[in-house]
Order: sequence, then C-alpha cells, then structure tokens
Amino acid sequence: MHGAWPVFNDNAMPCVYRTEHFQKMSMLVAVLTVEFSLHGNDNLKAKRRVANSLKQKVRNKFNVAIAEAGTEDSLTRLRLSVVSISNCESHLRSRMDKCCLMMEAVCPEEMTDSQVEIYATD
Repeated sequence: MHGAWPVFNDNAMPCVYRTEHFQKMSMLVAVLTVEFSLHGNDNLKAKRRVANSLKQKVRNKFNVAIAEAGTEDSLTRLRLSVVSISNCESHLRSRMDKCCLMMEAVCPEEMTDSQVEIYATD
C-alpha cells in the first residue's frame, strides 16, 4: 500500500486514505480574541463566574477550545481566546463571527475589543 496509510474510524475498522489527498489539503487555524471590561468588579470569584459562564456557553454551542489568556492578574479585565480548525476559511470566519456575536449578546459586561486571526498550516 505505497502512498496510503490506515486510519481507524469509530468502529475500529481501518479506512484507507491516500496521502496525496492530504498533502494538497492545508488546515486553517482561527483564533478569536475577545476582551471584556468588568466594571465594578473587586474580587476573583465574580470574575471567574463571568469567565466560566461564557466559556461553557461557547463550548456547548460552537464545539471550540476556549481559555482565559493574559488577564489572570487583573480583576477588571477578562480576555478570552477561542480556537477552531477547519480546511475552509469561510467556515472558520463564519464560526468566529457568530461566536463573537453570541458572547457579546449573552455577557452582561462590556466587550472592549475583539479580533480574529487565521493561520494556515503547512
């Protein structure tokens, strides 16, 4: 089986995929970074409540990875990074846009910044 390698599906049955097919397909990684201002917040417990609620809602709806990034020392700022992969850029952009809009709609805190970056893998 030159040029092919076995991959197992959910039923542990081998499927064969041609390596030439995968060599032409590049994966894209999208990173959405969103920052919120937590006005009047003075304790870590309240910040964690907002962060955990947002993270759970985003995970449940969009099946993405999400984590707090870079604002661990601040009680009044919350920065979350959302990551997703796909081989279709329009799908990634749509998913990240919808994710950002949903986060803005469900969070009672003010969203101060959001940006999407897309990286191509080799």
